[in-house]
Amino acid sequence: MSRLSLFNSPLLLGFDHFERALDRVSKISSDGYPPYNIEQLGENVLRITLAVAGFAMGDLGITIEDNQLVVRGKQADDPQRVYLHRGIAARQFQRSFVLAEGIEVRGARLDNGLLHIDLVRPEVESRVRTIEIASGEIASGEIASGEIAGGEITGDSQRPPSGARAETQERASSAVERIR
Repeated sequence: MSRLSLFNSPLLLGFDHFERALDRVSKISSDGYPPYNIEQLGENVLRITLAVAGFAMGDLGITIEDNQLVVRGKQADDPQRVYLHRGIAARQFQRSFVLAEGIEVRGARLDNGLLHIDLVRPEVESRVRTIEIASGEIASGEIASGEIAGGEITGDSQRPPSGARAETQERASSAVERIR
């Protein structure tokens, strides 16, 4: 039986990494320990706060694995202690957060049993790029090998510029020569 994908539309090209991220989110443990908050501190600044009372800095680890922030904690049992009643268990945990592309970890600090992890999302410049439309036919072998018409060098071949692009390149070259 095939699985229904949210990104199965032919209009959504290159979104397979989103589908993988959603799969990772669905596989993350639903264990509620340790409890956490996610705060928005600014337009592009986030803070994850985990309640990790009883854990020392040496008991905690933070890593980023494939756009996934992983916080691990492991407490060691002290074999010298004799408990008459033990209500506070020395336990280990792993809490994962899937990060969007471009999110960076600014830093982390442990303060009074709370682990604060600060995240920042850098400003993204919007850019518009015009794609030249070349005339003529391109053989499917040229596309597969990386060749593209219009003077672009890709793969192992170079095709000379043609048409309007050649004229534009000539005008640009002569303008540069005049400036020199």
